[in-house]
Amino acid sequence: MKYLITESQLDKVIFRYLDSQDFNITKTGASIYFSYPEDESAQIQYGGNHSNNELCFIYKGLIESVSSFFSLNSYQSTRIVGQWVKKTLNLEGQMSNKIMSSQWSLKLPSED
Repeated sequence: MKYLITESQLDKVIFRYLDSQDFNITKTGASIYFSYPEDESAQIQYGGNHSNNELCFIYKGLIESVSSFFSLNSYQSTRIVGQWVKKTLNLEGQMSNKIMSSQWSLKLPSED
């Protein structure tokens, strides 16, 4: 038996999946980081501005896990994760999503 799932239904399911990831959300300066407990690097960093768009940096590993789990391509996964960030942070306006291939580039700032 086949089921037809609308795009909005799929988005809701993926939002629930991301909600269940137990991310720590930390604000440091102008940036907001989504990281797993005990990790030194974030999965997502929101903050910064480029050409009047807010920037959202998403770790490639997170995109790959969403893509694999839900049989999506990386573009679709990146778009949905970006929408989830906007919803989670109650944001409006334009946002550009960038895939980061190195988790080092999403290292959490130290609390010195």
